[in-house]
Amino acid sequence: MTKTLVDEGLLAEGGTELRSVMGRPSELLRVRGDTHRFLGVKLTGDRLYTAATDLTATVAARVSEPLRSTDPDEVVAQIAEVAAIYPDTTGIGVTVGGTALDGLVVSCAFLDWADVPLKAMVTQATGVPTAVGNDVQALTATEHWFGAGAGLKSMAVITIGAGVGTGLIVDGRLVEGAHGQPPNFSHVLVDSNGPLCGCGRHGCVSSYLMTHVMLRQLEGPPTYGQAVERVRRGDPEAERVFGDAGYALGVLIGTVANAVNPQKVLLTGEGLPLYEVASRLVADGFEDTYEDDPDLVELDVQPFDFGEWARSAAALAIQATITGVI
Repeated sequence: MTKTLVDEGLLAEGGTELRSVMGRPSELLRVRGDTHRFLGVKLTGDRLYTAATDLTATVAARVSEPLRSTDPDEVVAQIAEVAAIYPDTTGIGVTVGGTALDGLVVSCAFLDWADVPLKAMVTQATGVPTAVGNDVQALTATEHWFGAGAGLKSMAVITIGAGVGTGLIVDGRLVEGAHGQPPNFSHVLVDSNGPLCGCGRHGCVSSYLMTHVMLRQLEGPPTYGQAVERVRRGDPEAERVFGDAGYALGVLIGTVANAVNPQKVLLTGEGLPLYEVASRLVADGFEDTYEDDPDLVELDVQPFDFGEWARSAAALAIQATITGVI
């Protein structure tokens, strides 16, 4: 099997290593990342983030630009323009903050899309096989294959920012529902007297954690960065909003940990400064919610930028190529 992979240029011999006092030395193999190139595209409501990677999801180049329009045809045309910069691409991955099933974007509130056949459209426009998926699911799979979760059999990924996302690895596999929805914990109840949530109830996790909901509670309203600075300066109102959000984040982490008992909970997202200024209250919420010893769960806080979303979209294409999905 490995001879075939070496002959196809996917693996290369990397020397030998004696792993025991008896027997022959083991031949070491490494992935030849330079044999294939992939393009990852992350779409937000107003920007397009891309990352060109090799077969090991190592980034060679990044591009970020505003979307000219949210019309699907215009977005696909813009993706095709970026793809033309990278000839000989093996596969393209596109991720959205919404529901994607079998290449169809069923819904994406950020782009106001419904039932957009994005996989077929991008494949036709670029001539390159394309995979389409949910951004949090792709990020979770990427961390499991290439990142902080490599080698783990169980892991949860929680993202905070414009939305609240959760991805799960159970028994070494990404948890995928039947209808293209990622695991959803955003409406776990924190306090029935809490802020009004978009679902019509009060006190859901998302009613505390989504950045736009946090900011509209503050005079101005400020930008997220300005709000974080207010907390650091000791502004009482900002401390209250971020403190409540921190406790809600702890409740979310504890609820997810109760549900799947993961080896690690990875926390990331553009809203990560919340953890930096409210870590004590995050710990309080976690301890009040988690039903076992908190020391059993490793909380791994990963630095984040939008380029990671694009890299995970490229990793989606890598996985889809290797597994024969595209």
